[in-house]
Amino acid sequence: MKIYYYHTRPIQEALDEWKNHLHPGHILYGLTHFSKHGIHPILHHYRHFASRIRFSLYNFFEIIRCKEPYDLLYGTSFYGLELIIFLRAFGLYRKPIAIWHHQAVVRNSNKLKNLISRFYYRGIDQMFFFSQTLIEDSLKSGKVNAGQLHLIHWGADLDFYDYLRQHLPTANEEEPEKTFITTGKENRDFTTLLKAFAETGLPLDVFTTPAAGDKNYELLLKKYIPYTNIRIHFTGGIIPHKLATEVAHSKVVVICCLDNPYTVGLTTLVEAFALGLPVICSRNPKFQMDIEKERAGIYVDYNDTEGWKQAIRYLYTHPEEAQQMGANGRKLAEREYNLEHYSRELSQILTTTVKTYRKQP
Repeated sequence: MKIYYYHTRPIQEALDEWKNHLHPGHILYGLTHFSKHGIHPILHHYRHFASRIRFSLYNFFEIIRCKEPYDLLYGTSFYGLELIIFLRAFGLYRKPIAIWHHQAVVRNSNKLKNLISRFYYRGIDQMFFFSQTLIEDSLKSGKVNAGQLHLIHWGADLDFYDYLRQHLPTANEEEPEKTFITTGKENRDFTTLLKAFAETGLPLDVFTTPAAGDKNYELLLKKYIPYTNIRIHFTGGIIPHKLATEVAHSKVVVICCLDNPYTVGLTTLVEAFALGLPVICSRNPKFQMDIEKERAGIYVDYNDTEGWKQAIRYLYTHPEEAQQMGANGRKLAEREYNLEHYSRELSQILTTTVKTYRKQP
């Protein structure tokens, strides 16, 4: 069975790096493990366009012109696939389409947009979600049916992190030891987090980009440079191996996010599980797992500076309990939230979809 594999970023370089233990496989959405399940991908040739319309047009013609036969179009996002999906909805593109939907499907306040959107979703055969809550929210839109929507237990590439820990470079002796670390750039609440660390004086390393989308982090973060306990590291590009190395040298992962209706912070969370590190995280009701129930970390409510101060002080003064939380998170990753597990879930759905499609007249 062959699939056309679509991603919104260049893939071949990342795939080559993964083979050399320099790139975690989970952020390639099953690509690294599909062959284990009899699925052989044709890689989309990515090109960047600032214009979404030009991006969609390029992807449309690139897919339509593919001469190699395949059974299904698989996308890590619908972004850039809009024209193909509409074509599928009209019955003019004959291959089934399966995509990851990173947020819930929602109703539009505009009746015309809602009608168009409802038709659009007819062009997607299968959708993958990070949590059951997102699926339930999507069903309320009236645009999709339960048979289209699938929960995938997103998790990290354990082999990558195990190899990293076994070959971990020695930490720079000139730098202070890392205790708390935060990474990521998507909808992070640095205002609350940095205020908590500034008022406690506890050590924090921040790795993020100067800006992300409409968020300008640089102006805010630079205000905290005078605080000797807070170390700001601005990053650029896709550098998962470097960030994973920094996290592996740390003791606690902190994930402070803004209140958004999706699983923001999830990848950082499951990567901490893989490294066996305890987590303090914003209480995101969209997550599939409950880190407090699993005793893998501590939740803090959104915008709760005092809650953050209490949580970071607690783990700082209870290192043995923090270590046990990290071990519990690792067990959770080994049991369910890992690349092997979610690739198998994905592959079963993709295979069944193709078999069903082939039976159709």
